[in-house]
Amino acid sequence: MAKIVVKNLNKYYDNGFHAVKDVSFVAEDKEFVVLVGPSGCGKTTVLRLIAGLEEISSGDIYIGDNLVNKKPPKDRDIAMVFQNYALYPHMTVYDNMAFALKLRGEKSSEIQGKVDTAAALLGIESMLSRKPAQLSGGQRQRVALGRAIVRNPKVFLFDEPLSNLDAKLRVAMRAEIVKLHQTLENTMIYVTHDQVEAMTMADRIVVMKDGIIHQIDSPLNIYNKPANVFVAGFIGSPAINMVTGKLIAKDGALVFDSGDYQLKLTPEQSSTLKQYENKGIIMGIRPEDIYDARHDSMAEFPQKFSPICDLVEPLGNEFHVVLKTKQYSFVARFDPKELPKVGSELPVTVDMVKAHFFDPESENALY
Repeated sequence: MAKIVVKNLNKYYDNGFHAVKDVSFVAEDKEFVVLVGPSGCGKTTVLRLIAGLEEISSGDIYIGDNLVNKKPPKDRDIAMVFQNYALYPHMTVYDNMAFALKLRGEKSSEIQGKVDTAAALLGIESMLSRKPAQLSGGQRQRVALGRAIVRNPKVFLFDEPLSNLDAKLRVAMRAEIVKLHQTLENTMIYVTHDQVEAMTMADRIVVMKDGIIHQIDSPLNIYNKPANVFVAGFIGSPAINMVTGKLIAKDGALVFDSGDYQLKLTPEQSSTLKQYENKGIIMGIRPEDIYDARHDSMAEFPQKFSPICDLVEPLGNEFHVVLKTKQYSFVARFDPKELPKVGSELPVTVDMVKAHFFDPESENALY
């Protein structure tokens, strides 16, 4: 297996577009690293640079102890799984999976053993004589995975491999890829725009935007300690609520004043953010940290106010409730105890221990 080191990677195109801007990260041996971000953020370009499918403008890429900047893709000992499967339509499943091994000149008996092992691992033993047109989307994706597995590469690279699948199948295949990683213990780098995939699959997440890395950390740290407004807003569904307001002193503590309501900060928050007294600040609160005040809540530091219930989305296991004040609209996730009445005032409890604060100019996290 192998560690991947990316150092100060840059990619310029002929038209002058700077797609990847001084990107650096390490994927440790046997680690599952996910590159996530919106479309056009440079994540797929980084993957293609690692694979050797794009030429590096500047920077270095190491696979194991080897600098691979000038090595062709075939000499990098990587296997790539694409969004569109990239199967040969005229070949059977067996021949698709065996093709790279035949090019290497391996013996038929060895090829047979490797294909059979990979097919058993993926549950596609009965499909080896079929052609891709006879398979479902999920089955084709398994074949694409099998073709990568038989090569036993140092590194697996995944380029949004589940994007073409329906929602239910995506969940199932997500679990299969995680189990595959646990079984094979290869280093894997996975590109997606889906933050749910990133959160559920990764050992570590690399969050990108506009060709720049904004944060690298474990999924839970990314979620609980976002580095800035972009990361906080991109990770989490429904998205975090962001409100611009001011910190004011009141009764010996700092209070967040949105203009529509006031929420007292915890002693720890007040101590850290004292320099922002009477200054603008952005507060973020996730939907699950806003509770229906008509019932008991798990809030450690509860602060209450009463917005208007604007919309209710019953999802069975929870309610998504859109709440409005004069200036702001935000979303809460409630336990399905009592359906709120649309158009009426609804008392809510905010757990201020879970509140995030950001500088309005730099948008970097302050607390």
